[in-house]
Amino acid sequence: MTPKRTESEETALDERITGALVGAAVGDALGGPVEGYSPEQILERHAGRVHGIVGPWNGDAWRTARPIAPYHKGDGHVTDDTLMTHALIRVYARVCDHLDAYAIADHLVPDLMTTPRWIPELEAEALPLQRIFLAEKWLVSRIHYGHVDPREAGVGNIVNCGAAMYMAPVGLVNAANPTGAYTEALDIAGAHQSSYGREAAGVFAAAVAAASAPGATPDSVVTACLSLAKDGTRTAIDRVCEVASQHTDFESALRPLREAVTPYDTVGPDYRQPSLGARRPSRLHAIEELPVALGMLLVSAGDFRHAVVGAVNYGRDCDSIATMAGALAGALGSPAPEDWSKTVSEASRLDLWEPATTLTAVTREIFERDVRRRRAHEAAFTEIGGLRCSD
Repeated sequence: MTPKRTESEETALDERITGALVGAAVGDALGGPVEGYSPEQILERHAGRVHGIVGPWNGDAWRTARPIAPYHKGDGHVTDDTLMTHALIRVYARVCDHLDAYAIADHLVPDLMTTPRWIPELEAEALPLQRIFLAEKWLVSRIHYGHVDPREAGVGNIVNCGAAMYMAPVGLVNAANPTGAYTEALDIAGAHQSSYGREAAGVFAAAVAAASAPGATPDSVVTACLSLAKDGTRTAIDRVCEVASQHTDFESALRPLREAVTPYDTVGPDYRQPSLGARRPSRLHAIEELPVALGMLLVSAGDFRHAVVGAVNYGRDCDSIATMAGALAGALGSPAPEDWSKTVSEASRLDLWEPATTLTAVTREIFERDVRRRRAHEAAFTEIGGLRCSD
């Protein structure tokens, strides 16, 4: 008979992984239609704040309206954040072990290039490569066509949140082990990004792992991030979260959070017209998305709806901010509202729960492998006299 404690722990793992992955997809879908705009523009366009799923910014003209065309952002459609997250889960399912940059080259890149899938924003079946952004196409250009060492392929790419946005599965595979998640994500992200883009990938994975730990809180998640983050990423998280701790409502936090992250954000005040120094490597700067997502997690006290709605109304790259905030809130045990997740799943024609089921099984298998490897190491270390008994 399985002890009740074990049953409870298994249920908790299932719920945390499902909460994080479904939550990330829902946040992505809610943020998509207002991505790139300011809080003031969002307020004017929607005659108030966005509090749920909304239609495209340009209505029925979404196919031709610039600068979004030809993507149908809105009406519950997920974006490339979710497409890349699900692609990474498929890599874990194939490898059934921890991943590295070579796993990205051997499995993720071919997946993007060769297997047509339903793309919600295109309302058609197409190769994922035809939807992902230029920073993600870099994976294919450098690794498949350029034959660059996967561990170094991210060097030269624009520095943005492209690698960080789909790293939630790494945190979940390393549930309750932020250091392991950080290390694995840095290796994986080396194929995609460098500098603070790669650092953000590691820290976001660590945040999800920390959120999956027993008794985790928004404060404990931020503490774990600060213990691992380096350079500008650490400073940006520290400053933004210090400001966030003074607010309990996203409306009052919107401008203060933007002001707190501004010194570390290279994009500049006009999101659609980046500054000259935008997205260039630096030890002093950080991506905007992760610190703000952590800030919204604090403002909301970990509540999914509050965190994601705050992230969405922040604007700018809010689909990725809401993806991260949704993953973290979900991992903490605050799931996406059922009506939102159902609508997003149906509108996107994606089973949002199947990837979570797959990753849960893979996570258990990887953990069992880790235990066997640790025990083999302990036995070998003991045999060579490394383990000394205390008196």
